[in-house]
Amino acid sequence: MRIVKVLLATLLPTSCLMAQDKIPPMPAAVSGNAVAGLKGGTELFSLMGVGPRKTWDDVTTQVYILHLASGRWEEGRAVPGVVGRIAAAAVGARNEVFLMGGYVVDSHGIAGILPDVNVYVPASHRWYAGKEIPTPVSNAVVGVNRDRYIYLVGGLSKSGPVNLVQVYDAEINVWTEATPMPGPPVFGHAGGLADDSIVYCDGATKGEAKNSLVAFEGCWQGKIDKKDPTKIEWTKIASHPGDARFGIAAGCGEKDHRIFFTGGSATPFDFRGIALDGKAADLSSYTFAYDVHGGKWETLSESTYDSRLQASGVLSTPLGEMVLGGMVKGQAVTARVTILPKK
Repeated sequence: MRIVKVLLATLLPTSCLMAQDKIPPMPAAVSGNAVAGLKGGTELFSLMGVGPRKTWDDVTTQVYILHLASGRWEEGRAVPGVVGRIAAAAVGARNEVFLMGGYVVDSHGIAGILPDVNVYVPASHRWYAGKEIPTPVSNAVVGVNRDRYIYLVGGLSKSGPVNLVQVYDAEINVWTEATPMPGPPVFGHAGGLADDSIVYCDGATKGEAKNSLVAFEGCWQGKIDKKDPTKIEWTKIASHPGDARFGIAAGCGEKDHRIFFTGGSATPFDFRGIALDGKAADLSSYTFAYDVHGGKWETLSESTYDSRLQASGVLSTPLGEMVLGGMVKGQAVTARVTILPKK
């Protein structure tokens, strides 16, 4: 491990990005953007999302790419389609970025949840289409296993939250269903995949009243069968630290076998950061991690600097775990990149 760290230090210039205040912001402020990383976390992608006006006509198809070796952003080729999406899922695998699902909005709100699977090839700056998601979802937990199998866990479908675990085989372009989630159908939950294990927490589920949503509290861990990627053994685990229950940003740190969680709100909120009661959603400042090997939670900070709402994921990089964009206090959409605190 020490050799790997020394090698990374030689690849990244000492004058570039060695402190949080030197990380350049994205070319534009955006939230609800999908994020992914390639090349060991040295190439980071922000895809689509909504801009500072937080209106239906401020949703973008733009792709921004941060190269940590140079400390520079570039604009990638825009996502195919005439409109952008919010709350899509993205992962890096097989040297490509896989972008899945999400919803489109119009002047009345959510106008549809799309089944699209778009795959970006950075080496040739091109997109191609993968097989569409059988049950289209937004606000799902996403993770990749063995650089091949992409898991979409739960999410919001056109009929409401689902407990499906949909598995995309990136090698042969085929979808299958895995063992479903054990808790209630949820969306806006948070989690990731590391060491053949999926961990997810909280989110929102249907309430008793018609068309109502309630926050759900609970965490689960699913161990993926090494021989059959569709078999998952689910176990309920202890609740995470802090009070965030919806829209937490999360992602895995493969090097230390942890899944990181930050921000979010105690109440469900829409893409504008507005809760169901019409008020601005509160912003949690908790950052914590789940140690997949040790099976325990670890609080990293109870007062995280520059905490976020509507940030879709946490990316693992040689400089630490990063969040790209999202909303800061006051529901302001930001272009800032932040590094999560360490224990």
